[in-house]
Amino acid sequence: MIALIQRVSRASVSVDDVTVGEIGAGLLVLLGVEKGDDEQKAQRLSERVLGYRIFGDENDKMNLNVQQAGGSVLAVSQFTLAADTQKGMRPSFSGGAEPAEAERLYHYFSDRCRAQGVNTANGRFAANMQVSLVNDGPVTFWLQV
Repeated sequence: MIALIQRVSRASVSVDDVTVGEIGAGLLVLLGVEKGDDEQKAQRLSERVLGYRIFGDENDKMNLNVQQAGGSVLAVSQFTLAADTQKGMRPSFSGGAEPAEAERLYHYFSDRCRAQGVNTANGRFAANMQVSLVNDGPVTFWLQV
């Protein structure tokens, strides 16, 4: 399971010109689910995402996690993160989880974030989404479990 996390001042996702999820300051999480991923991996990744210290403290050092900073999470499903790009000029998606399982684990990940008390918004699974964000920093990290 893969999370590309970006510290944002704000972020939103829309489908057919309708906003389906938005946050102020916090984390935009682009989430890729791979074959073999399970609830244990989703739980571990949610813990890593929520615990990752990438927000500034009183000395502007990256010492606070999203919860400590009072931020929110916008989780957006992105199957292209599971692509194999090692050969050729076209990505292979054979490593991605089957859609039904990917959707289940995507929602499980979001539910785990909510269970920790973090305001969590979502995109719409398998939709053509338009994501807007203001990357604060810019600060972007790739987390994988």
